[in-house]
Amino acid sequence: MTSHPPLSVREKIAYGLGDMASNFYNGFFGIFLLYYYTDVWGIHPGHAAFMFLITRWADALTDPAMGLLADRTNTRWGKYRPYILWTIIPYALLGYLLFLGPDFGQTGKLIYAYVTYSLVMLAYTAINVPYSALLAVIHPDSKERTRATQYRFIFASLGSILVGATTKPLVDWLGGGDEVTGFRLTIILFAILSVILFLITFAGTRERTTPDRPQKSNVSQDIAVLVRNISWVVLAISGVLIVIGLIGRLSSVAFFAKYNMGLGDGKMLWWMDSASLIITVGFVGQLFGALLTPVLSGRSGKKRLMIAANFLAAAALIVNYLAPTGFAIAMVSHTVMMFCFGIMITLLFAMYTDCSEYGEWKSGKNSAGLTVSASMFSLKFGSAVGVAIPSAVLAGFGFVAPLDGVAQIQSETALAGIRMMFNIVPGLFFLCAGSLMCFYQIDRRLLARIEQDLSVRRSESASAG
Repeated sequence: MTSHPPLSVREKIAYGLGDMASNFYNGFFGIFLLYYYTDVWGIHPGHAAFMFLITRWADALTDPAMGLLADRTNTRWGKYRPYILWTIIPYALLGYLLFLGPDFGQTGKLIYAYVTYSLVMLAYTAINVPYSALLAVIHPDSKERTRATQYRFIFASLGSILVGATTKPLVDWLGGGDEVTGFRLTIILFAILSVILFLITFAGTRERTTPDRPQKSNVSQDIAVLVRNISWVVLAISGVLIVIGLIGRLSSVAFFAKYNMGLGDGKMLWWMDSASLIITVGFVGQLFGALLTPVLSGRSGKKRLMIAANFLAAAALIVNYLAPTGFAIAMVSHTVMMFCFGIMITLLFAMYTDCSEYGEWKSGKNSAGLTVSASMFSLKFGSAVGVAIPSAVLAGFGFVAPLDGVAQIQSETALAGIRMMFNIVPGLFFLCAGSLMCFYQIDRRLLARIEQDLSVRRSESASAG
C-alpha cells in the first residue's frame, strides 16, 4: 500500500522525546500549578478557577489559527517541524516567568497570573500544534503512526513520572524551605531539558506525506470539512471530557493526601512524600497503558478499547470513593485510572490522525494542522476546566487556604468536597467520555480503504509532478 519503509526506532524515539519535553511543562502545570497558586503563592481558589477558564478562551482562536498557519507553511524542513525550532526559546523563558513569584498584593498577583499563564499557553500552542500535526505526516501508514504515538506517550509518561517524582523534593531542596524560590529554580531545570529534547525531535524526524492536491487558502472550506467529520467531533468532545477527568484528579492529589489522609510532607519512599508517590506510581501505570495499547487495540479495535478504558477508569474511582480513606486503596485506584489514561491518550492522538486522513480522503486537502490544533484546543480547554473545577469545589465547600504558610484545619464539609473532587467528579467525566465514543464511525475497514485510496492518489500526484 505504501513504498515508505517502516519508521526507525531512532526516529520514533526522537518523535517521542518531544512529548516528554511537553510534559515537563504540561505535567508540571497540571499537577502543581493550582497548589502553587493557592497554597504557595496565596491566590484565592475561586479567583484561580475563574482565571483558568478565562485564559483558555484565547485558545479558541490561537489553536486553530496556529493549525491553519502551519498547514500553509512550506520550508525546506517541511510544514510543521520548523515551528519546533522557532519557538523553543520563548517556550522555555515563559515557563520560568510563570513561576517567578513576585511579591505583589492579591490584585497584582492575579494580574501577573493572567498575563504569564496566557503567554505560556500561547507558546505551548505555537510549539505543540505543529508537533502534534507532525504525527499525521510522519508516515502514510496508520499502523506506523500508531507505533509512533506509542513512543510519544511512553516518553510522555516518563516525563510525567520524572515531574511527579522529583518536583516536590527539588522544590524543598532548592528552595531551602521557601517554596516560591523552590518552584522558580525547579522550573529552570525542566525548561533547559525541554529545549534539549525538542531540538532532538526537530533533528531526528521527517515529514513524508503531502496532499494529493496543492493546499489552497480557503479557511472556511477547511473548517467545514472538519466539522462535518462526525468522528472528529465525537473524538474532540470525548478528549475534553477525558482531560477534565484526568486534570481534576491530578490537581486533587496533593489536597487529598494532605488534608483527607493527613500525611503531610513526610517521606513515604526514598525522597518522595505521599502525594509524590501516588502521582509517580500512577504515571508508571500510564506508561504500561501506553506500552500495551498497540497490542490491545490490535485485538479489540481502537473504538472498543477506548470505551472500555474510560469505563474501567470510572469504576476504579468510584471504588476509591466508596472504600474507607486509606493510602493503599488511593494509590491502587489512582494507578488503575492512570493505566487506563495511558491507553486513552495514546488512542486519542492515533485516532486524530485517522480523522485527518478521513478529511483528506473526502476533500483532497491535507489539513492535519487544523485537525490536530482544533483537537488540541479541546484538550487544553479540558485541562483548564479540569483545574478550574477543583478550584471551584475548594471555594464552594469552604476550603481554608494556609495562613502565612501554615496549613489550617479543614471542616468536615471541606473534606467531603475534596473527597468528591478526587473521585466522583473525574469518574463522571470518564463515564460520559466512554458513552460518547459509541458514536465514533471510523472503523478498521473504512480506514484500510482510506489509506489505499490516498496511497494511489499520492502516487499519481507525484508522477504527475
